[in-house]
Amino acid sequence: QLSSRSSGSPKNSEEKLIWSGWFCCVWGDDLSENVPEDFTCLPLFLVNGAESYTSIVGSWFQKTFDCCFRRLAISPFNLSWMAAMWTGCKADKTASAMELVFSVPSLPQPLDISYAIHPEDAKALWDTVQKTPGEITQEEVDVFMDCLYSHFHRHFKIHLSATKLVKVSTAIASAHCDGIIKFLQSQHLTGVLMLLTELAISQIQ
Repeated sequence: QLSSRSSGSPKNSEEKLIWSGWFCCVWGDDLSENVPEDFTCLPLFLVNGAESYTSIVGSWFQKTFDCCFRRLAISPFNLSWMAAMWTGCKADKTASAMELVFSVPSLPQPLDISYAIHPEDAKALWDTVQKTPGEITQEEVDVFMDCLYSHFHRHFKIHLSATKLVKVSTAIASAHCDGIIKFLQSQHLTGVLMLLTELAISQIQ
């Protein structure tokens, strides 16, 4: 943690928390290969605070412990899995819409397309696609996303398959391709962290 205190404040005055970070590993021991038994693997580092402080802390860790700090890159492939998995999770009745954000390539100016789906409609679609509750296959994820793409094309005549999926927001969590994550429901925190741990380990290996 990093805290600040104004220059004129007494030494025993209360400090203000300005940055915090947590090393994390959820079920990572089952995923890590060729790691000694007495080695602690913490592949995921969660940060809440300004990027400038993150850069300072990351540089210190890299110099002190000979490690590597970088953003967790989340591919469109993994984002589509997150969209399907988190849509299938139970959420409260006040859940916000599922939102997919796509980046349109090869344009002079950046252009993003936001696609919002009512959470109940998204869940109903997923329920028709998923064949075995509790298990998800690549085929099911592909069918789920293809159905969403077809619906969008029917109304707007835009092929989302020609764009790049850069962000997924659901009632469970939101994830951006550059590694920005927002946790929205505490009861699903372990599942989200387990997925992020798996992604972090795959990028290390």
